[in-house]
This record gives sequence, C-alpha cells and structure tokens, in this order.
Amino acid sequence: VQLVESGGGSVQTGGSLILSCVASGFTFDDSVIGWFRQAPGKEREGVACISTNDDGRVYYGDSVKGRFTISSDNAKTSVYLRLNNLKPDDTAVYYCATDPLYPGFAGPLWFETLAGVAGYWGQGTQVTVSS
Repeated sequence: VQLVESGGGSVQTGGSLILSCVASGFTFDDSVIGWFRQAPGKEREGVACISTNDDGRVYYGDSVKGRFTISSDNAKTSVYLRLNNLKPDDTAVYYCATDPLYPGFAGPLWFETLAGVAGYWGQGTQVTVSS
C-alpha cells in the first residue's frame, strides 16, 4: 500500500488549497480513505473521509464542516481534499490514510478505528495559513 500526498503550501487567511492523495497497492474502489492533520503540540485529528465504493459516503470533522470538501476519482485512484476559507488554526501537516483490513464506511467510527491500528499513511503535506 502506498499513499502519496501533494498540494500543500502557504496561504493567507481565507485562501484555498487542493490536496491530492494518489493511492496504490490495494482495492481502491472498495475502501475508505481519509485525511488527518497534526499541528505541532497537538493530537492528530481526523479531517474528512470518504467511502470509495458505490456508497460514496463522506464524513467531516466538526472543525472543517462547510469549508473542506473531500472527493475521489476511482479511475485515477486518487482522493482530493479542497480546503476553502482557510484559517490559521488549519495550519498542520495533512496526511492521507487507509487500512484495507478495515474498509467499513466513512464516518466517526472509521476515524476511531484508524486511531487504534497501524494503518497506512502517506508522508504528509504541510499546510500553513498566515493571518
């Protein structure tokens, strides 16, 4: 399993970014893939996740609802995270993650599951929002 993120950068408050995660090594179109973030001195936080099968369910953490949008392109085995109306508190390293052993459905339980297993993680991409 390999996950490669890209698209991070530095923006001002109110700006936007699109993060990409290219996945390989597992059955992409029957999985749950999520984005997490971790800021210095803070715990890792689930941001958004998506079911890539026909269910298509998505779930967002409370802090990003209405501002971030997750989507997937099964043909490109990629998951995207559009970040709108960025705030300084969004500054963090953003990681793409999955675990083929725990496909399930996108939702809070999936975030909890990934927190308790090793899973597969990308290298992360830095997002910095200045005021």
